[in-house]
Amino acid sequence: MNRLFLLAAPMMAVALGAVGMPAAALAQDAAAAAAAAAPAAPALNGGDTAWMLVSTALVLMMTIPGLALFYGGMVRKMNVLATVMQSFAITCLISVLWYVIGYSLAFTGTGAYIGGLDRLFLNGLDFSKAFVLGEATGAGVPTTIPEPVFMMFQMTFAIITPALITGAFADRMKFSSLLVFTTLWSIVVYAPIAHWVWYPSGFLFGMGVLDFAGGTVVHINAGVAGLVAALVIGKRKGYPKEAFMPHNLVLSLIGASLLWVGWFGFNAGSALTAGPRAGMAMAATHIATAGAAMGWLFAEWIVKGKPSILGIISGAVAGLVAVTPAAGFVDPTGAIIIGIVAGVICFWSATSLKHMLGYDDSLDAFGVHGVGGLIGAILTGVFAKMSVSNAEGAFAAVLQADPSATLGLLEGNAGAVWIQIQGVLYTMVWCAVATFVLLKVIDVVMGLRVDEDVERDGLDLALHGESIH
Repeated sequence: MNRLFLLAAPMMAVALGAVGMPAAALAQDAAAAAAAAAPAAPALNGGDTAWMLVSTALVLMMTIPGLALFYGGMVRKMNVLATVMQSFAITCLISVLWYVIGYSLAFTGTGAYIGGLDRLFLNGLDFSKAFVLGEATGAGVPTTIPEPVFMMFQMTFAIITPALITGAFADRMKFSSLLVFTTLWSIVVYAPIAHWVWYPSGFLFGMGVLDFAGGTVVHINAGVAGLVAALVIGKRKGYPKEAFMPHNLVLSLIGASLLWVGWFGFNAGSALTAGPRAGMAMAATHIATAGAAMGWLFAEWIVKGKPSILGIISGAVAGLVAVTPAAGFVDPTGAIIIGIVAGVICFWSATSLKHMLGYDDSLDAFGVHGVGGLIGAILTGVFAKMSVSNAEGAFAAVLQADPSATLGLLEGNAGAVWIQIQGVLYTMVWCAVATFVLLKVIDVVMGLRVDEDVERDGLDLALHGESIH
């Protein structure tokens, strides 16, 4: 409204000047009125900036060393170095790509489906003032942190997403092909979907899809890509007849623990402030994770007769995944229900479903991240609460227009679940199609899979010339 008034003021001045009112006086009055009505520009906040610097470091820790150890402990001894190498190399590669083009494609421009090139090579990155996300769209979201901090925080999300995919094809993909695939996938799949969901002009953002910290952008995206990759590359030699026992579950336990701690940066950091919404997101994250771990543990205990270390840590990760889209929208009760449901269903998907359908998702990237993300995204539409979501005024404009507005199904918003389902479907379809095409092209050009001898003898020595002992 203020912008419309400023545009109309000069024309009003000319018209009224013709009947004797001084145009200069009117212009001054218009400017003064607009300045008084305009909301104050957000100011940089040291506390928020400090929290986001910590959150960024926590999310980076999720990949190195968290995910590297989690995956590294679950593969066979002859593939441990190749597995941890994938996480570390992806961290380096995506960091450079994010600087060159990834950030610009995800978080600039005015398009509904892809960003622009405004921040190519991080050109024009402004560190002197508070960042307004999507300022060029006319519907920007103000923050109290500088843009380089926001850029770095989002970089860590862009890093872990393709790193999660590697669990689906562990033990059998060429390292060179992995690097090419990761490069193309981050540009063609990750950046557009991040733009759809988290940027003010993104079409899923406009639909009202709720994804607080990456249920669709990170987990469904990575899980679906992992499933497609597992199907295109094929099963490991000997699977499922041969036993593929984890090399060292202590490493995996340490990795899962680092993921759990790092996830507080992932979810609570997505509030972009050190305020009450971050606190609730942290509480929801922890409670859901514990509930999911117990859900998986008891489901496994009932079905298999013994609770396992691999089971309880996998359940914890499933809970972390499922609560991710919901963390800033639900209260602790909603969070623990989401966690328990995710723990039980992800146990089923990582064991029974995988064997029923016959695909070889080596470390259950789809069974945990794809299925867990899907559960969390849909249940966000059930349990989202306006009182939690608007803790810092994020929905103030909505409530001003309609004081009785609600968010989740349990609050009376029956359409919320359908909106969430649409977001899930759009993400899954684009990710699946684009991932399939990329893998097929790479397979034709340079091949995806290592030779049979290399797969049998192990990737560590053949691909990297090193061994763990």
